[in-house]
Amino acid sequence: MTGTAGKALAEAISTFLFVFSIIGAINSKSPLTPLAIGLALTVLVYAAGHISGAHLNPAVSFGALIRGAIGVTDFVAYIVAQFVGGALAALASFAVWPHADKATEIQVGPAFLVEALFTLALVWVVLNVATSKDNDNNSFYGLAIGGTVFVGAVSVGGISGGGFNPAVALGLSISGQFAWSNLWLYVVAPLAGAAVAAILFRVLSAGDKKAAA
Repeated sequence: MTGTAGKALAEAISTFLFVFSIIGAINSKSPLTPLAIGLALTVLVYAAGHISGAHLNPAVSFGALIRGAIGVTDFVAYIVAQFVGGALAALASFAVWPHADKATEIQVGPAFLVEALFTLALVWVVLNVATSKDNDNNSFYGLAIGGTVFVGAVSVGGISGGGFNPAVALGLSISGQFAWSNLWLYVVAPLAGAAVAAILFRVLSAGDKKAAA
């Protein structure tokens, strides 16, 4: 399968595996949970990067759209695939783990701020290591992207729950880790951060017109 359909399928599968891994890591209650999440993203980015760019995140796809790395058709297909993958992962998780007893408690202001800032950081890293012509065919992009999520989870996971990804937030809302009433925050804040990151990329790399494969 090639073209937009193949890319969307890769995004759906990879997002499914990512969200399922996150739910499992959270349920493990291990102090290594942030590391497990960061490594899960790392390996999945390496696995699907050559097919779709391995966004696994509507905010990353939004940033890539603004940057000019993908077109509108791929953008729509990607975000549908990512949300479907995240939702199916949460539903599949009920075969292994129960619905969470209590959702993460957050304060809206601080949570919005850190979700926006660390998604900005994530998208900034993705655009520079995975779409810039100056980093063609590099071998470190997956580690850089997964490492950013690891840092975010450790730094501000206790403030917002460490979503940085609307598809992940949907999955965690279904599985009970996030409150449905807060889902808007986990969508709006990452998209805002992604937009700023993409604009900064365009300002600082004005001569880089190369689109991602």
